[in-house]
Amino acid sequence: MNEVLQCIKTRYTCRAYDGKLPERQTLTQVAQAAAEAPSAMNRQPWQIVVIADKQLIGRMDDAGMNALKQAKDKAVYNRFMERGGRLFYNAPCMFLVLMRQGMGLDTGIVSENIALAAHSLGLGSTICGMAALPFECAEGRAFKEEIGIEQDWEFGIAVLVGQPAKTGAPHQPDAGKIRFVEGE
Repeated sequence: MNEVLQCIKTRYTCRAYDGKLPERQTLTQVAQAAAEAPSAMNRQPWQIVVIADKQLIGRMDDAGMNALKQAKDKAVYNRFMERGGRLFYNAPCMFLVLMRQGMGLDTGIVSENIALAAHSLGLGSTICGMAALPFECAEGRAFKEEIGIEQDWEFGIAVLVGQPAKTGAPHQPDAGKIRFVEGE
C-alpha cells in the first residue's frame, strides 16, 4: 500500500492529547498542507487560523462545555463528560478554518488535509465541529475579537492537533456504503 493510502487507513480521531504544543515548524507544515487543499474554481474561500494558545483554547473549551451543560438535551454533554469532560480533549493547538458563507464543503476538504498532514507527522487530530459552540455563546464576540475574526468570515470547522496521550485505533469503514455503476 502506498504512503498516502496508508496514512488515510491508519488516521484516527484522537480523544486524548498530552497537552504539549508541537514545534512551530511542524505546525507550519500542517498549515501549509491545509492551504494546499483544492477548492471550487480555486477560490480558496477560507482563512486558516492556527491557535497555539493553550489558555485561549481552555477558555473556549470551558465556554463550549458550559453551553452543552445548559442545553435542554444533555446527551451530548453527558457523552463528553464520559470522555473526560473536555470538549477539546486537552489539545494544545486548534486549526480554525474560517469560511465565507455557504462554502462549508471547501472547509471540509481543508480539514481532511490538516488531519492527514498531522497524522503523517506523528501527531493526533480531531476534526471538531463542536468548536463552533464557543462562538455561539455569550462570550462568542469576545473570542472572535481575540482571535481576529473579521465580520465577513464565519466558523467553518476546526481541527484539534497535538501529541496523542495514547494511540487510538482507526474506525472500521463500512464497505457497504460503496457501490459502482458500470457500463458494458
